[in-house]
Order: sequence, then structure tokens, then C-alpha cells
Amino acid sequence: MLRVAVVGSGPSGCYTAQSLVQLDPDVLVDVLDRLPCPYGLVRYGVAPDHEKIKSLQNSLRAVLEHERVRFLGGVRIGGPGGVPAERLRELYHAVVYCVGAATDRHLGIPGEELPGSWSATEFVSWYSAHPDVPAGDGFVRDVRSAVVIGVGNVAVDVTRILARAAAELSPTDMPQGALTALAASRVRDIHMVGRRGPSQARFTTKELRELGTLPDAGVVVDPAELARDPGYADPSALPAAQRRNVEVLRGWADAPPAGSGRRIRLRFFLRPVEVLGADGRVAGVRFERTAPDGHGGVTGTGRYEDVEAQLVLRSVGYRGVPLEGLPFDAVTGTVPHLAGRVLRGGVVAPGEYVAGWIKRGPTGVIGSNRPCAKETVTSLLEDAAVLVRRDVPDDAVDTLRAAGAEPVGWPGWQAIERAEAELGASLGRGVVKLPDWEALLRAAGAAGA
Repeated sequence: MLRVAVVGSGPSGCYTAQSLVQLDPDVLVDVLDRLPCPYGLVRYGVAPDHEKIKSLQNSLRAVLEHERVRFLGGVRIGGPGGVPAERLRELYHAVVYCVGAATDRHLGIPGEELPGSWSATEFVSWYSAHPDVPAGDGFVRDVRSAVVIGVGNVAVDVTRILARAAAELSPTDMPQGALTALAASRVRDIHMVGRRGPSQARFTTKELRELGTLPDAGVVVDPAELARDPGYADPSALPAAQRRNVEVLRGWADAPPAGSGRRIRLRFFLRPVEVLGADGRVAGVRFERTAPDGHGGVTGTGRYEDVEAQLVLRSVGYRGVPLEGLPFDAVTGTVPHLAGRVLRGGVVAPGEYVAGWIKRGPTGVIGSNRPCAKETVTSLLEDAAVLVRRDVPDDAVDTLRAAGAEPVGWPGWQAIERAEAELGASLGRGVVKLPDWEALLRAAGAAGA
């Protein structure tokens, strides 16, 4: 019987477990996660008002409820207090690391670390109730103007959440603290800024259009900024996705903004050079005007513009972080591998594998993890005849506990779900997420009471 540990219960981890049980009738899979809750970025990264995408949890649930798959939350691998990767390797015939890209890229400009300057991931984690992020109102307190640096889908998400009225967010599973803070927010201007032109923006047309449907917000686009993009004047040569984006932006540029409340200002050809401060916190962002360089990039013009802001969110990409005990390529932010097999010093490390963003970098959409996981599982199963020769425990849970972990099994997760449903009912809402470690572990503990 082949025993495999999958580290990470997000889409890549679940698709890895799914491929394993589909392709090998004799494999047993433990899906480990640092958090007591499964689903990774589907729970903690997809915006709460995107219920259709969040419903993907239902298919991931089916994987984790498979008779040969076991969820073990609350198990940290590597780092202080964690189970060493070397020890985990001793407990299973194979270990597949699906740990994603856990941090954001930095801008590398002065003032970036001022209070009020955050990564978009931190903001997303706050309104998604990630237990590592404080649940107070510190993100939006006393904020009148916000700057979102980046023009991808995550930038659109955080812009949309800042612009939505509380009544629109109340039916979601957003934690009560974030909902209360956003309801009291005095944000009126949200600037979403890209250093290149609209035809190079990374957002999808569906996400972009949503900004124009918000009942209490209007979209403002400067036709002069759009016109600097060669692809804007004649979009016929652009790929279909970029052409649709340009068409949406052209429509907004030609019409007065709707809504009487907040303003979403889409800006292009502006490169951040400094986060400005006053009284020890963010007061604005200084941008340099850029221009197309004729090769798909931009060049600075030496002209500058300051935009007032009390909140700055950077959304310029994700990056993998090293996991203690695994090799790491600092340039790519990934673990070196060959078709998913971990490479140590250029040599395949028996029984160690990777899938997802830590394997290929932060690219693609959720569905991209399926073929990625299948490639890794194919490699693993090709190696299985050799891997199973090594003796491993029949059940690793006792050894994980001895190593300091307190695994939260599926009944513990189900208890968390019940507690979130009860919390929502008490607030007159639907399901409302528990926002902190204490509440999650207390709820999980109720399963064994």
C-alpha cells in the first residue's frame, strides 16, 4: 500500500490527491495543512462576493471526503514548532509539496514600509478572515483615498471590495469585523494604477466589467491616458482578451461616470517611485509618467504626479518562499524539479515532489493546477515500485503528535463549519467566517468533546 503525504489543501493539493486515488487503486493519501481549514486560496483568496468561484469548494470537498484521502489540518511542516521535512519524509513513501506562493513581490521603492502601505494579499486575507491577520479596522480607518498598484485580477478584487456598499457584502461570508469596518469606511476615491497601458493589463474582461456594475460607484477613465497606448488606437491586432478590455475602457472613457458615491479611477502609464508619508504614515504615492518604448515595455519621462492616499495596496505578483528542508531557487521563487520530482543539487531526491505554484511559479488560473498535479502524480507513480520498498508507519498521526503537531481531522473541520453557520445565524446573516486561531481551534475542539 503506497502512503503519500500531500502538503497543502488548496486546489493544487486537492487535485494531486484526486489524481493519486484515480490513478492508483491502492494509494492512501494524507492531505496536511498548516491551517485547521481546507481549500487554501479558494477559502482565503477568492473574493467573498465571487460566490460562483467559491463554490469550487464543493468539488474540493469531494476529494477530501474520498475514502482513501484524509485531511489533517493544523500541521505545520518546517520552521519553528513545525514537523521537520526530514521527519515527514520518514513517515510516508512519498511527500508532495503543494505550498503555493505565500508572499507578495515588493515594489522596492522608498516609503513602501510605512504604516498604511500593505500587500494586496494582506488586505485579501483580512476580509477573508485568514487567522494570521488581525481582525480590526486598521486597513480602512481614516482612509479617504486609496491607491491600488497593479492592474491584474487581484487588484480589481481589492478595488471592488473597497467600492462596494456594506449591504452588498452582508450576504457573503466576510467576517463581521471586516464588514463593520468597511461599512464605516470613508473611502471615496480608489485609484487603480498600472505602469503600462490598457492593452498590457492583466485583468480579465469579466472582472473588469464588474467594476462598472457597482450600484454606488462610478468608473473614471482618462481618454488621454488610454490614447498613449498604440494598441488603443487600433485594437484590431490585439489578442481577443486584450481587445475586449480596451473596448470596455473605451466605453467608460466616452461616458460620464455613474453612481453618486465612490469613484474608481483607472490610471495607466504611471510608475510608482515613492510612497509619501506624513506624521509617520502613508499620505500619498509619487508616480513617474511613463511612455511606450516600442518593444512592449515603458520608459520614464521625467514627469511626476503625486496622488493623495491614506491606504496603498500593492498587487504586483506573488512569490514562493523557502520551506525549511527543501531546496529553493531564489531567482524563480520555486523548488527545482524535473516533471515534479524535487532536485537536490541537480539530482532527483527520491520520494519528494512538488505541484502548483511552488513548482511552476504563480501563473495560470485555478484550473491550471489540474494538469500540473497530474504531471507530478504521473512521475510519482512511475517511481512507486521503488518507493514502497521502504517501511513506513501504518498511521502517521501518532508520530505527528509526538513531533508537536495537533492534527485537526475532518470532523474538526465540520465543527468549524457548524460554528460559522451558527455565528452567521446569530448575526442575521448566512455563514460568517471565524476570524482568528483561537475561535477556529475552539470550534474544532468541540468535535472531540
